[in-house]
Amino acid sequence: MFQKYAIIVAGGSGSRMQTSQPKQFLPMGGEPVLLHTIRRFFNYDPALVLVVVLPEQEMGTWQQLCAQHGFQVPHQVVAGGQTRFQSVRNGLAALAHAEEGVVAVHDGVRPFVDKAMLEAAYETASRQGASVVAVELKDSIRRVRGGSSKAVDRTAYRLVQTPQCFRLPLLRRAYAQPEVAQFTDDASVVERFGHKVQLVQGSYRNIKLTTPEDLVLAEAFLVQEKGK
Repeated sequence: MFQKYAIIVAGGSGSRMQTSQPKQFLPMGGEPVLLHTIRRFFNYDPALVLVVVLPEQEMGTWQQLCAQHGFQVPHQVVAGGQTRFQSVRNGLAALAHAEEGVVAVHDGVRPFVDKAMLEAAYETASRQGASVVAVELKDSIRRVRGGSSKAVDRTAYRLVQTPQCFRLPLLRRAYAQPEVAQFTDDASVVERFGHKVQLVQGSYRNIKLTTPEDLVLAEAFLVQEKGK
């Protein structure tokens, strides 16, 4: 067996959610979204080491929410940076004592990650170094150039989700690179470092809560889960 770590990045705002409250703190089933996300990782493996990256100005609010909801899952909170790249690097710095193992980087507002997905992602990264959860496209897509567009083969593309898992030493070395605009996620950082990334089957339920419609869907998922 190998030690598992997770860096949960929760640096979002409420702009696209059309709320003044950061989306990771919005109530879902009566509890903050971020609380649900952390609990999913803990339920998968209680021995997993959890690092939560938050905007520095929201760390006090998170402490208050944990106290309010009696949330006692062990986790370390660190301040994020100006970009996701900087936030993940700060999360990695909190794991400076660790030498080996596999680390997952996950969006704090993806609260429906499940055990099977986590198991597949961690195990694949343990064997091959890097894994990314992704799903097939449901809709047709078109490539837009200037004022025209052209249909493209959707089977050649995947929608990338999180978690994205990596051997810890690999991710640490990859994040020692200078930040560039092409770094859209952790997989892109590792690929630029020269390591291939393996895809792992994701889920259409593993949604990222970004707009008000997403929160409506999330509440419906919760109701369905409680009815099972």
